[in-house]
Amino acid sequence: MAQERGWPRRTRVVMGLLIGLPLLFLLVLAVFPWGVLRSAVCRAATERFGRPVTIGSVQRVDMIGFHPTIAVENLSIPQAGWAGRGDFARMQRAEIRFSVWPLLRGAFVPEDIRVSGLRLALVRDKQGNTNWSRPGEPEEGGSANDLQGLTITDGVVSYRDAKEDRQAVLKIAADPDRGIRAEGEGKVRGAPVRIAFTGAAVKPGRWPFTATIAGDQLAMKAVGAMDRPLDTDAMTLDMSAKADDLKRIDAVIEAGLFQTRPVALTAHVRHERPRWTITDLKGRIGRSDLAGHLTVDKKAGRTLLDGEVTARQLDFDDLSSEEGRAEAAALERRIGPRLVPNTRIDIGKIDTTDGTIRFRVGRVVSAQGPSPITGFTGRMVMDHQLLTIGNIRMALREGVVTGQAVVDQRNGAKVPRLSLDLHLRGASVLSLSGETRITGQVAARAKLAGMGETVRAAIGRADGRIGLVVANGSLPARYATALGFDAGAAFMGDSGSATLRCLVLGVDMKNGTGRADPLIVDTSRSRLDGTGTVRFPDERLALRLMGAPKQGATLRLAGAATVGGTLEKPELVIPKEVRSVGNIFKSIGRAITGDTGPKAQDAACGALARQVLR
Repeated sequence: MAQERGWPRRTRVVMGLLIGLPLLFLLVLAVFPWGVLRSAVCRAATERFGRPVTIGSVQRVDMIGFHPTIAVENLSIPQAGWAGRGDFARMQRAEIRFSVWPLLRGAFVPEDIRVSGLRLALVRDKQGNTNWSRPGEPEEGGSANDLQGLTITDGVVSYRDAKEDRQAVLKIAADPDRGIRAEGEGKVRGAPVRIAFTGAAVKPGRWPFTATIAGDQLAMKAVGAMDRPLDTDAMTLDMSAKADDLKRIDAVIEAGLFQTRPVALTAHVRHERPRWTITDLKGRIGRSDLAGHLTVDKKAGRTLLDGEVTARQLDFDDLSSEEGRAEAAALERRIGPRLVPNTRIDIGKIDTTDGTIRFRVGRVVSAQGPSPITGFTGRMVMDHQLLTIGNIRMALREGVVTGQAVVDQRNGAKVPRLSLDLHLRGASVLSLSGETRITGQVAARAKLAGMGETVRAAIGRADGRIGLVVANGSLPARYATALGFDAGAAFMGDSGSATLRCLVLGVDMKNGTGRADPLIVDTSRSRLDGTGTVRFPDERLALRLMGAPKQGATLRLAGAATVGGTLEKPELVIPKEVRSVGNIFKSIGRAITGDTGPKAQDAACGALARQVLR
């Protein structure tokens, strides 16, 4: 009967322990003297930064509770050995309130921070190593998801970045009334700038901010809001940028951009780590306009791009800097004009970026005169340093160029390999060369592959084939008779016209030297056959030409002519023996006797065209 009056003693003990131990644990947690962990905190911080961290004192400021406040005094973190002398961080005093509950799962989440006498010296070297990252681990973004308050007095942050050539020194202050303010001066690629940042007081919820960089050569502004205070991993902003060069803007945003003429851009940006989404991108580079959208994602240590860029008007010269254009002009003065561009194609430094960019150009313009290109579309795909510019469609005033270009620099290759496969169809001589008395339909094909840091250097080592066909045209009759080495008819100045049945040129390329096979100009009055070479990258011609009439020649000259010079400036040379008085008298004698030599036969234009355009 006594046992019915209550629980057994053992049960009461167990129940007491189940209730008492958690209460005891909570009591200890509520009054825990956090200062006893100073040595453990120093050890953990030393392991985190890879250099000895010292703390003068750590003590609990409040008496009891599950949201304690601790005071940390005289904290010092030495500078990384590679980053210079002095300290990476110094702080006179910090009071930090935090919740004990995240500690139970191994996370330290501050709720309120009050700091005085803060000095930070941030450094990044040319290889991208930072003195604030854990040694051996990549740089990471930061967030402060649960921060409810921030106060900073007498704060100074300096920043030196050798990789992007930028530096700054900022004074920082924060309080519950005025919010966060930072201002100072710096340089971006040698250009002086003034830097300012303002943010609302730190408290839970959406956190608006404004950041500006102001200077004569660079001006940028971002107005937006973070989802939580100081959480750069989740924010939305509107950006504007103006600079003397796109590369100077890239020194701030680090997107791998290139040198250009002066630029002005605006965009709407959303960052949800690891993805950046850029929409409503608009702007100008020189006199070229652009618009588009882009997403930048991170996966397995690589940057993934996907986007589209359109331009109503594009001047290719806008995509190079004044320095680059001056270097190109100096090179042309030194070696003479060249048809093949000297555009750099080395993508060795783009080693962690992949993706697809689609592009569309409405009209191509040039300061040198009207461009034959009226539109340009295509798609660039990068895959582990294999760049494919495919679906190329370049519309001309007449005709279109289609095909693709591939730059392959995989597996750590020091020099890229360029592969070209381009087709020209539906063009005319008039549309390509401007005012001329020669007409005809033009088709061409280039299929080449070679190694070089520029397009010109790669073609200078290329193997492959180039084909050109002009057919179904006309030319002045005196040109046609001259091609047949009929000096008499040419000098008599026949004002009529002749049919241009075909011009067929096939060039077999081997290590940058092309052998003409075949080279034929076939007209209704004559036929010209040629042999020889064109050597790249200097584009030097060495051709031998022989012609014959298809009808009786008035004054046929025996011998051959040669073509030297370059593709841009060919030089026709008639040997002295061909135009000598003796040769002319011999030609007159053959004309009197009727013995003007064999007559030329029509070329198999269709078969030859298919051969060189295959």
